[in-house]
Amino acid sequence: MDSRAPGSPKTDPSHNVLHQQQTRLPLDVIFSPRSVAVVGASERPGSVGRTVLWNLISNPFGGTVYPINPQRPNVLGIKAWPSLRALPEVVDLAIIITPAPTVPGVIRECAELGVRGAIIISAGFKETGEEGARLEREILDIAQAARIRLIGPNCLGVMRPPSGFNATFAGAMARPGNVAFVSQSGALLTAILDWSLREGVGFSAFVSVGSMLDVGWGDVIDFLADDPMTRSILLYMESIGDARAFLSAAREVALTKPIIVIKAGRTAQAAQAAASHTGTLTGSDEVLSAAFRRTGVLRVDSIADLFYMAETLARQPRPAGRRLSILTNAGGPGVLATDALVAGGGELAVLGEDTRKALDGFLPPQWSHGNPVDILGDADPERYAKALEVTAKDPNSDGLLVILAPQDMTEPTKTADRLKGYAKLHGKPVIASWMGGSVVAAGERILNDAGIPTFGYPDTAARIFNYMWRYTYNLAGLYETPTLAEEYRGVRDMARRQVDEARAAGRTLLTEYESKRLLAEYGIPTVETRLALTEDAAVAEAESLGFPVVVKLHSLTVSHKSDVDGVRLDLRDADAVRAAFRGIRERLAELGQPGAFDGVTVQPMVKLDGYELIIGSGLDAQFGPVLLFGAGGTLVEVFKDRALGLPPLNTTLARRMMEQTRIHQALKGVRGRKPVDLGALERLMVRFSRLVVEQRFVKEIDINPLLVSHERLLALDARVVLHPPTVTEAELPRLAIEPYPQQYVAPYQMPNGEEVLLRPIRPEDEPRMAEFHRTLSEHTVFLRYAGLMHLSTRVAHERLARICFNDYARELALVAERKSGEILGVGRLTRLRGTQDAEFAILISDQVQKQGLGTELLRRLVDVGRDWRMQRIVADILAGNRPMQTISRKLGFAIVPHEELAPDMVKAVKVL
Repeated sequence: MDSRAPGSPKTDPSHNVLHQQQTRLPLDVIFSPRSVAVVGASERPGSVGRTVLWNLISNPFGGTVYPINPQRPNVLGIKAWPSLRALPEVVDLAIIITPAPTVPGVIRECAELGVRGAIIISAGFKETGEEGARLEREILDIAQAARIRLIGPNCLGVMRPPSGFNATFAGAMARPGNVAFVSQSGALLTAILDWSLREGVGFSAFVSVGSMLDVGWGDVIDFLADDPMTRSILLYMESIGDARAFLSAAREVALTKPIIVIKAGRTAQAAQAAASHTGTLTGSDEVLSAAFRRTGVLRVDSIADLFYMAETLARQPRPAGRRLSILTNAGGPGVLATDALVAGGGELAVLGEDTRKALDGFLPPQWSHGNPVDILGDADPERYAKALEVTAKDPNSDGLLVILAPQDMTEPTKTADRLKGYAKLHGKPVIASWMGGSVVAAGERILNDAGIPTFGYPDTAARIFNYMWRYTYNLAGLYETPTLAEEYRGVRDMARRQVDEARAAGRTLLTEYESKRLLAEYGIPTVETRLALTEDAAVAEAESLGFPVVVKLHSLTVSHKSDVDGVRLDLRDADAVRAAFRGIRERLAELGQPGAFDGVTVQPMVKLDGYELIIGSGLDAQFGPVLLFGAGGTLVEVFKDRALGLPPLNTTLARRMMEQTRIHQALKGVRGRKPVDLGALERLMVRFSRLVVEQRFVKEIDINPLLVSHERLLALDARVVLHPPTVTEAELPRLAIEPYPQQYVAPYQMPNGEEVLLRPIRPEDEPRMAEFHRTLSEHTVFLRYAGLMHLSTRVAHERLARICFNDYARELALVAERKSGEILGVGRLTRLRGTQDAEFAILISDQVQKQGLGTELLRRLVDVGRDWRMQRIVADILAGNRPMQTISRKLGFAIVPHEELAPDMVKAVKVL
């Protein structure tokens, strides 16, 4: 029986979810709490519990603070409470400072009461051993079940200087500013805090993440991305934690806010120290650098450089390239700057003829007539200004460094005052080095106040410029449009059968013959290889191929053939082949491995008239599968000319891996040799990357050597190691970057009978997306974007690059594509940061509107949302956009008034 009063509205169980307001994100309760409980508050002088409580009450942040101490009626004059349960309200945030064994009980009490955030300052967890790790697992299980977000344990706490919130046991409050500093080391934070107070540096957030049991780098970066007070993000990192979450967040945020990292643990000894400190094993430092490049993150080598770069990037534009013009009044400092520039990979700009002529017009005859531009020791402010103005106009230059060494005739303050007007050169950074002490201090202040970063030494300034162009290089990779790679459909399952057969036989090693078959499935050219189980068969195959030939050991168990003398080259007749067959078999017997001989392979002897490369993949403890490219051959371990990258690759990313190596210069053609077809090599690397992504049971794989020349690319040898047969698919290491979601590729038949392909967007789609936007009417554009957008804006490269380059873990756009390649429509689903909501948007070309394509795209996006385990799918729609509202209602969306935007908007909401 219905017990509701007559006329009362029917209660919909999903009503609250349908109309819920996403006004507070999960980390808001940590960074901007309205009420805080200090569990472990103390009166004892020098205790952490006393310092945390004092910092909270002495820096008013607008919220309520409750000391929790069952032994005292009050702490620091404030009424104390025996437990969280005794409080008059459910607090937003609990700060926990009790011994490690008691923390699970406190978190359980938070869960029962509905507390949404906790900062665990207590130490004594995984950094102490297995018992501490067990406590962490118990805490995390409780917190995840109750959806409590945790900072720590073993951390200093969280500080938000602009709001006055200080939940740390630091000795002072930081100044407000626009730089967020996040660190795994609490002690380092306190040292930075002391330095910042002396130097007048301010912060938007000061965060100690400790052991990152729950909230990790990705969570904090996501929060700071939406923080209007934060303009740049600085990280001191000892371990990466959730690699996928970090990379996903960093790539998205780096496009709008600089992320600058100093990573401890470069050396093996430092890595071990970091592991003992954080309780987390660090992965390969080389892999981490590759991951930073992939996501647009800038890595620096010192704490000083961390802050130098935050200041410089905030004040000056990024250089377009690595060419620096140096202006100086003394030769020695110019040479020091040049050495530092070139050693760090930068280049001296070559002065153009027009620039040299212009400088000749007013500089003394003794000037250097080159770069560095030495304007001599008697240079007055006007000479500096004219030289800077002329040099800045040179198109061969990407940035300028102005050096002043104080001499008797030098006027540091007046010169700085004269140069401050050049602080905003379009597209070119200007940095300075005012050398000296008190005599140049006033000039330094003038330049810094004007926005020209100033450094005490010229080599420091050159190093900062090198960081700047590297940062540009990293970000440019996010915007570059790759060329369209070939489609290799259907190969995944065929290749998987080869792998499955070997694993079913209990093997973890593919033979060279099998390895080359696997490569061939992915379109990687291999030297023809024939299997011979007997001496006579080897001779027959050699005669069929034609002499000279190569005979190699065929073994189900031996990984490196050269280690057992299992390779015989340049065999020119049948007798040589017979001798090689017997010799390899006898050598294995001498080594006590007669059972490892399973025959030989016979291959044509390939003339090595190109370069030997290696392309490979192995596992990193934190990032999973990692790709390798570099100089190959038998001395690969000696030369170590290599670059690492993360799969999956596209052609742009493949080329950037090549550019990290020294051999790349040779591949472009040197000493009369014709250049290698680098485009073909890029495409080969993309196919190899796809093999690694799709064949997850491949643990290690390398092609060495891959012979490359002007005429061909050819895999001469290959080695594939599999995961043991006992490893299940669920136990395989995760890819650090979400691969292309092939599962969402499927055809759709339009009402007129035309079949189109609906598939996730790719970076290579940028040219097609530009053409798609040219088909749209102004009315369609207005309905989609709730306003007019000029065509030049819609097809701008940076905008389309961001649209086409999806992080498939966060965003998925489905395009509707004709067989001709023309794009007819796009449907996009984007996770809303910090929530269980995803937002959709649909855009259909005018020529195919009202034919069901928008409905089908939205239907498939709803399926994606379910796969992502979203709670709701939402969209903001113009009130006048009736067709989109009709489509939404057809698929079960409710159209409700918009809670935030203007009255001309409505919100479509579907509870999943």
